[in-house]
Amino acid sequence: MTQAPSALCFVHKYMATRRVRFPILRWVGLTWLVVWVPYYARGWGWANFLHICDIAIFLTVIGIWLESPLLISSQAVAVLVPDAAWCLDAAWRVFFGHQLIGGTEYMWDAKISLFLRLLSLYHVALPLVLIWAISRTGYDRRGLWYGMATFALALVASRMAPASQNINFAFLDPFFRRAWGPAPSHLAVILAGGTLIGFMPTHLALRRFPTPPAEP
Repeated sequence: MTQAPSALCFVHKYMATRRVRFPILRWVGLTWLVVWVPYYARGWGWANFLHICDIAIFLTVIGIWLESPLLISSQAVAVLVPDAAWCLDAAWRVFFGHQLIGGTEYMWDAKISLFLRLLSLYHVALPLVLIWAISRTGYDRRGLWYGMATFALALVASRMAPASQNINFAFLDPFFRRAWGPAPSHLAVILAGGTLIGFMPTHLALRRFPTPPAEP
């Protein structure tokens, strides 16, 4: 009968003495979800949350609350390059009047609510949050494999969305705008391309950060 109270005392003591790394950011992330999710769902539909960058928001907030180097590292691997491409494309439109890559045209569509468009600026903030969080927690080298797994699952799920949305390029690739055979082979090509262009270079760059300290 004394084991349960002892366990509760241990948990209470651990939580009281444990230093919280993200005391403000965790609440900022939670507040963001409360605002962002309903507006995005109403404006773009629930299928939109299958985008790897959208999935990363949920997993990053969870990672910050749990202070999990693995979750934070995996999402950095998954989205730093896509978010950088989004920022580059939007900036190119601002300075040169046209898109460089494509994918941000909706930001200038006056038929779409301005507030809904402004919510997409998370593509600018999320990479900064992830890099800063990794500087606090360290980079977990397993993040490469978990980031790839996250993208692979998102690709499979994206095939259930309408082909016209081409979420995560699950139907047409981003460069030649073509399908590479049946669904399994096409998804394999997209995953391989994402690994070579995004995941692996990001992983190698993030290895400059120290590994997370061992749990006591």
